Amino acid sequence: MQTQLTLYQQRIQSKLQDLLSESLTFHTKVPAKLTDAIKYATLNNGKRLRPALLYAIGEALEIPLVQLDSSACAIELIHSYSLVHDDLPAMDDDDLRRGQPTCHIQFDEATAILTGDAQQTLAFQVLSHDETVSDHHKIKLIQLLSQASGVSGMIGGQMIDMQSEDQRLELSQLKILHSMKTGALIRTALMMGAVQSEHFASLQSTLSSLGDKIGLAFQVQDDILDIEADTDTLGKPQGSDQHANKSTFPKLLGLTQSKTYRDDLIRQAKADLIELQIHSPFLDKLIEYIAQRNH
Repeated sequence: MQTQLTLYQQRIQSKLQDLLSESLTFHTKVPAKLTDAIKYATLNNGKRLRPALLYAIGEALEIPLVQLDSSACAIELIHSYSLVHDDLPAMDDDDLRRGQPTCHIQFDEATAILTGDAQQTLAFQVLSHDETVSDHHKIKLIQLLSQASGVSGMIGGQMIDMQSEDQRLELSQLKILHSMKTGALIRTALMMGAVQSEHFASLQSTLSSLGDKIGLAFQVQDDILDIEADTDTLGKPQGSDQHANKSTFPKLLGLTQSKTYRDDLIRQAKADLIELQIHSPFLDKLIEYIAQRNH
């Protein structure tokens, strides 16, 4: 599993480097500071889980990787932009991300805001300009990504998260929050990976269910790691959720029950994968990795 994950990580890193080089380096009017900040925030040591899911489901459905590259870049750019903005003083006010100073610390707050804005627009630029993907599929891909990253997805979830600080949410409310904030992009990674398949319509419902389970399990593990891991391993401040008094699964359920809930979600996700009847040992292992990762 690790070998395949590394190959996907290397591929998306290379494609992002090429994209940024083409979009930024060759345009002399782009301020050097903005160029540096975009590269800094995009090309750091991320897990690249969303592109890996996208590539894996696409390959399992026999879609050429070259037709998946723009979608993989787009979803990682959206994810990276969300981290840049989440770290800002007005949001989570974090100083460390992926083991290095956050964008607003390394540069400044205004540059970080513009960096996130630029990453977001670059995501849709790379999707709309891909000559290997049909216009019909481009429209669907843009629809999926814009919905997942907008008010009914990631942005709405982030707003709920901010409003829920110092409050105790019910489990149903916490699941909705993270289904939007974290789960929407993970679910959409699977959908975008499958969109160009002739079988997409019949797979869509189960893919969405699989993405929901993976997204929630990912978040539950994040909440557990915020308690159990250390800052060096996490690459971001340990205990930041507790410090901000955020609603988390361990806070609501307790640590032991949170781990049980995470494991139940993983089992349900693997059942969804079986229902899809897609042969992908890598996806099976990647689902397990979500619950076993330490950062």
